Amino acid sequence: MTAAALAKLLPHRCTVHLVESETIGIVGVGEATLPHIRAFNERLGISEAEFMSSTRATFKLGIEFKNWGAIGDSYIHPFGTFGDGQSEIGFHHYWTRLRLAGRPVGSLDEYSMGVMAGRLNRFQLPEKDHESIASTFGYAYQFDATLFAPFLRRLAESMGARRTEGRVVGVDRNGESGDIESITMESGEVIEGDLFVDCSGFISLLLGKALGEPFRDWSRWLPADSAVAMPCRTETSLTPYTSAIAMPSGWRWRIPLQHRTGNGYVYSSAFTSDEAARDALVDAVEGEPIADPRVLRFVAGRRERSWAHNCVAVGLASGFLEPLESTSIYLIQQAITYLVELFPEKRISPVDRDEFNRLIDLEYDRIRDFLILHYHATTRSDTPFWDYVRTMDLPSTLSEKIDLFRRRGRIVKYREGVFLEASWVAVYIGQNIFPEGHDARAGVLPIGEVADRAEALRSRIRAAAEAMPDHAAYIRSYCAMAEAA
Repeated sequence: MTAAALAKLLPHRCTVHLVESETIGIVGVGEATLPHIRAFNERLGISEAEFMSSTRATFKLGIEFKNWGAIGDSYIHPFGTFGDGQSEIGFHHYWTRLRLAGRPVGSLDEYSMGVMAGRLNRFQLPEKDHESIASTFGYAYQFDATLFAPFLRRLAESMGARRTEGRVVGVDRNGESGDIESITMESGEVIEGDLFVDCSGFISLLLGKALGEPFRDWSRWLPADSAVAMPCRTETSLTPYTSAIAMPSGWRWRIPLQHRTGNGYVYSSAFTSDEAARDALVDAVEGEPIADPRVLRFVAGRRERSWAHNCVAVGLASGFLEPLESTSIYLIQQAITYLVELFPEKRISPVDRDEFNRLIDLEYDRIRDFLILHYHATTRSDTPFWDYVRTMDLPSTLSEKIDLFRRRGRIVKYREGVFLEASWVAVYIGQNIFPEGHDARAGVLPIGEVADRAEALRSRIRAAAEAMPDHAAYIRSYCAMAEAA
C-alpha cells in the first residue's frame, strides 16, 4: 500500500525502492475493512470491480456483534446513519424520547438502511441523491489479503517503484544524528535511502529493533493476546457483513469471501489455552476447513512515536489493535495519508514529524477507547474473561464518554478520528447502555407526531432494503472473482 501510494501520488518527490521477502510471508488474516479504503483505492486509480474480482471480495455493510452485551443479544454496527440523515439532531435522540415515553419504538436497527439490508442479505451501491433513503449507508470490502498485496505490488512497479527480493540482515545508522543510512540485504547488497518506511510487521525491524522506540502496552484494557485462524469453504449465506461472535475467552470472526470464509478466534492466553481455542474454533466453523488452524501472537498497544529520526513505521511495525472493528488496514491507510501530506522536502522537519506522530497517536488512542467499550459494556459474568473486562478500570477518556452518553445521549465529536456518531450509538445501544435523557431539541414536536414519523421511516427503510438485489447475485453481475493465476 505504501509503495503504490508514494509512487502514484509523489512521483516528483521521491524514488521508491520496495524491499520485501517472499519467504517471510504476511499475517494475511486482515480480510475486513472500513469504508475509507474506497477513497484510498480511488486515489490510486484502482477500478472497484477489477479490485474486487482480483481479491475475490464481497461487500461489507457493517459488523454484526453476537452475545456481547448479554448472551443472546445481536446487533449490527452499520456504515451509515440511523434515520434518514436529514436532521441536525441525531436520530437516536428521537428514538430515546419515544422509548422513555413507553411508545412501541422497536429496535434501533430497524431505522438503519445498512442494518436492514445486511439482515436481508441484500446489496446495491448507494444512491447519489442525498434525499433518497438509499443514500444513507456506506460500504467497505471483505477480501483476500494474500491477493491484495501482489495486486498492489504490480501497481507500484507499473508506476516506477523498484523492488528487491530478500531479507534485511543489517541496519546502519549515522554515528552523530542516529538516522538510518542504509540497510544490508542477506545477499550482501547495501541499499541507501533518505527516508525509510518500516512495514516489517510485529518485528518492527527498523523503528523497534534498530532505533529502540519504546512500545506502549495496552493489554490491561485489551487482554486478548492470541488468535487462531482457519479458513473454510463457504457453505452458508454470503452475508454483506462481518460477524464478531463473543466466545468464552474472547471473540470469533466470520468473514465471507467469494471463494471461502475466513474464521478466527481472538482470545486471551491468560484465560484459555491454545489447544482449547483451536478446538472451539474447529467446532464453530460452518464449512469444511481448507487449512490447518494457525496461532498468532500479539500485544495491544503502539510505539511511543511512529516516526523517529528518518524512519516512519506503518501498520504493525507502528502498533497493533485487535481486528474487532476492522481497523488494521485503516491505520495503514491513515499513516500513508499523513505521510503523503507531511512528506519531507530536502530535510525532515521536526515540526512535520511531530504533527505526524500527534495524528497517528490520536487515531490509535481513540480506536483503543472504542474497542474497550465493546468489552466493558456487558452484563456477562459467566466466564472469568468476561467478568474481568466487565469490572476493569477504564481510561478516563472512555469513562467520560460513557457518562456523557448515559446522561443525555451525547456523543463526543472530534475533527480527527475514524468512528463517528452512528458508530458509537450502535455499540452503546446494542450493548444496552441507554440514555436517561435526550437532546432538548428532540422534544419540540408533539410525541404523537414523532411516533408517526418514526413508524413511516421504519416502513420506508424496510421497503427500500427489500427492493435491493440479493448480495450474492449482485456480486456475480458486478465483480465475479477472477480465476487463480
